[in-house]
Amino acid sequence: MPLTCGIIGLPLVGKTTLFNLLTQAEAETSAFAGRTKTNIRTAPIPDARLDFLAALYHPRKVTPATLEIIDVPGLTRGAGAAFLAAVREVDALIHVVRAFRNDSIIHVEGNLNPVRDLETINAELLLADLQLVETRLERIAASKKIKPEMQAEREALEHCRQALEAEKPLLEAGLTEEEWQTLRHMGFLTTKPMIIVVNIDEDQLRSGHYAGEEEVKAYAQPKGLPILTLCAELEAEIARLEPGDREDFLREMGITEPGIDRLARAIYHRLGLISFLTAGEDEVRAWTIQAGTNARAAAGKIHSDIERGFIRAEVVNFADLERCGNMNKVKEQGLARLEGKDYIVQDGDIINFRFNV
Repeated sequence: MPLTCGIIGLPLVGKTTLFNLLTQAEAETSAFAGRTKTNIRTAPIPDARLDFLAALYHPRKVTPATLEIIDVPGLTRGAGAAFLAAVREVDALIHVVRAFRNDSIIHVEGNLNPVRDLETINAELLLADLQLVETRLERIAASKKIKPEMQAEREALEHCRQALEAEKPLLEAGLTEEEWQTLRHMGFLTTKPMIIVVNIDEDQLRSGHYAGEEEVKAYAQPKGLPILTLCAELEAEIARLEPGDREDFLREMGITEPGIDRLARAIYHRLGLISFLTAGEDEVRAWTIQAGTNARAAAGKIHSDIERGFIRAEVVNFADLERCGNMNKVKEQGLARLEGKDYIVQDGDIINFRFNV
């Protein structure tokens, strides 16, 4: 199953524009609230290392790492769990909040206030989790016999209810590891990693500031929520340009890389993911694994036979290859290593697995 990320927020904040940019889709956007369709598509994770390897090996195929992105219709006050059903099973959330000024797109709350909007959506997430907790507690209470595991679950759920009624997300509830294990099947929304994306306009991009910026930082920092700012309208213009024109435009704007590339990588790392690389004339590819994965388990991402028959991993650090220019020089300088099954794979490792089945 691919890892998934849900885009949430109020109506008309730029969610679908962001979805199109991440996934290279052409889903319909609107200047009016009321969309009910959920968009789902795979997003490639930009990785300059693949470009370098492709130039070196000239492969028939280049395959980046990917995530599945879900674009959810805008939430409104009192929307409850129904609007959140589409993201109940996602692994992370991108919360898009509007700071851009555009008189032709009416804000659903009547005026711009990013922190108010953040709190509105947060309240819906809390409410959805509270409803889930109460429903489960009612089912346990209705059981004819309360088994020990159900009693443990009930105690953990009561702990959750106290936190949610105090308007605390469950990540801040102070649950023990045992309680988390008891509740791992619940699919809570306020336990999911989140990134805040502030959608700004071109003038705000040039000035480097937007109204409400300090308040957004004060809201996000105590919660450990990363904040990215980007101008979705400008990013859409950049995406429509030819590659050469795109680079010139970015240079003129003083932008080192598209914000959408930064966002894709931020989502990837927020999920605790890294990529190891394989390279050859057939294919250059980034393989997604959780940080902390050992070499044998990483081999299984390619094929179960490679994991089962694992012998050794030939590992080269990407930075060493980039500095040396080719694999022969890497090996001449003794920078290629043989690692065993317990080696913890690092982001950007270029690996060739030796195996025997």
